[in-house]
Amino acid sequence: MEDSFDREALGRLAKALTFISGADHKVTQACRTAAETGAEADIKKARAAFMKLKHGERQAAFAMIADDD
Repeated sequence: MEDSFDREALGRLAKALTFISGADHKVTQACRTAAETGAEADIKKARAAFMKLKHGERQAAFAMIADDD
């Protein structure tokens, strides 16, 4: 699971979360920042924030990025 939270994946998650939670949501912003900077600290922060989302929101985001593949 840890490997799936790379810079590219976080960028795709940010796009999905923009649709699900809105562009101003703190998790969306954390994922977008991590995707833009690629900094390890930002990636860890985004992953932690993402894991605090409700199960349904996480599943919806994963489903949306799975459709991209």
